[in-house]
Amino acid sequence: MSTYVIGDLQGCRQPMQALLTRIHARSERPSLAFIGDLVNRGPQSLPTLRQIAQSRAAGDAVLTVLGNHDLHLLAVAHGIRKSHRSDTIKDILDAPDCIELLDWIRHQPLAHFEDGHLLVHAGVVPQWSAQQTLAYAHEVEAVLRGPDWVDFLREMYGNAPDAWDEGLTGVDRLRCIVNVLTRIRFCTPEGKLEFTTKGGIDAAPPGYLPWFDVPGRRTEDVTVVFGHWSALGLLMRPNLIGLDTGCIWGGKLTAVCLDDRSVLQVDCAAATDQAP
Repeated sequence: MSTYVIGDLQGCRQPMQALLTRIHARSERPSLAFIGDLVNRGPQSLPTLRQIAQSRAAGDAVLTVLGNHDLHLLAVAHGIRKSHRSDTIKDILDAPDCIELLDWIRHQPLAHFEDGHLLVHAGVVPQWSAQQTLAYAHEVEAVLRGPDWVDFLREMYGNAPDAWDEGLTGVDRLRCIVNVLTRIRFCTPEGKLEFTTKGGIDAAPPGYLPWFDVPGRRTEDVTVVFGHWSALGLLMRPNLIGLDTGCIWGGKLTAVCLDDRSVLQVDCAAATDQAP
């Protein structure tokens, strides 16, 4: 069974359908993994989310890791965050199966490891190994799947602490883990995060590097597969696969087969006039 990882969908169901058609033409029963941000800003957040959740429920080999837009949906649904002008999640919030869909989202992982590949939405700090990344992700997953998950959402947002410390505890620890896995682009060699810059590699603020270019990164011994950073486009290195190719901005939706690193792409019409 071939495994295909698919970049940020953000509610763009038609490109997803076109890409899945191409994948199924190559592999009769592929394993599919989505790199997060299933919903929001695209025109069909509800049917996109439904299709993936129903495929998993039907026993298909489908998984996703959580992205920042998926967590944003949970927070808006519970009145913790206000809906943005560019949000396209109202159809989910008004759907008769909204509660079931939200429950499905909060039970998805923040990180996944398969055949030497570490899947996360945004990235990791250089101090984390793959094993540590999975362990820290599990800490947040346990809370999201537990009885106090809405209380956690109320404390989840914020830019502090902006650097990982093993001694962090409580909400500060969980918030830092979420920020790393769903928001990181640039950091210092010591792992201090920078949250505002969204440009490409050359846009790094003074003293910061793309998280994957920090020398001695402890996940160099595995291949990290991530999305979240559309300004990068498709990024393929021996131990790195970046999959956000800007579908929402009129770029492409990309899938990479982890077995042989073959690339499948479909063109996308711009679904928003907002800057990435």
